Amino acid sequence: MKAQELREKTLKELQDDLVALYKDQFNYRMQNSSGQLGQIHLISSIRKDIARVKTIITEKKNIEITQQESEG
Repeated sequence: MKAQELREKTLKELQDDLVALYKDQFNYRMQNSSGQLGQIHLISSIRKDIARVKTIITEKKNIEITQQESEG
């Protein structure tokens, strides 16, 4: 998941992606704890994707706030 692709999405789509990533992270953690996860690198990549999505959400919210302040 690249940051440029995320910036093209709407805020609602980003929040939906974030929920899906949290679900994936939970599933990977459960698989890892039971010894079924063969690809351990997925845990760290999901964590990075979550951080990336949260950063883009914050950027978009800050842009909206800035635009509202300049209008009003």
